[in-house]
Amino acid sequence: MNIDAIMRTAPVIPVIVIDDVDHAVPLAEALVAGGLRVLEVTLRTPAALAAIRAMKQVPGAIVGAGTVTGVPDLNKALAAGAEFIVSPGLTDKLGKAAVAAGVPFLPGIANAGDIMRGLELGLDRFKFFPAMAAGGLPALKALAAPFGQCRFCPTGGISLDNAPEWLAFDPVLCVGGSWVSPKGAPDKAAIEALAREAFGLR
Repeated sequence: MNIDAIMRTAPVIPVIVIDDVDHAVPLAEALVAGGLRVLEVTLRTPAALAAIRAMKQVPGAIVGAGTVTGVPDLNKALAAGAEFIVSPGLTDKLGKAAVAAGVPFLPGIANAGDIMRGLELGLDRFKFFPAMAAGGLPALKALAAPFGQCRFCPTGGISLDNAPEWLAFDPVLCVGGSWVSPKGAPDKAAIEALAREAFGLR
């Protein structure tokens, strides 16, 4: 499955922070049951890599690593079985390593130079981050205009309230959001309901 197919799987990619690996499977089961199969586990906690391994056992889940900030993170995520990689920004070194690994890769961009660096590496699917702080939808519309071949997943400040506006913009294939995966011990029924609501946004 390539990054385009992953981005088109559901309108929202949950951005997941796991502090306790015991929360990983029930959270993944609830999200998948609600229709959100693509799960981005951020490498912000010591439990993240174990959470990726655990979530991969959940039928239907497509589990990737987020907050990948360099080649060492990339290698650890791949060793844990991450099926796609998301980074907050794009460097040549990380981009080349991800392309060489053949893993679906969604690098973060915030300006035209970032996009051009990605295009030079053969990449045309990007995370627009931090979406709201970087100027919101008007900024992405201006950025997307010269790059018609590119498609985006805005992340950062996206909520249930503003997601529909982002998703209505054609170059946006999905959004990333943490509101569907609240921190702490998962309330499976509540999370499945949040996921169902998010899945219906498109």
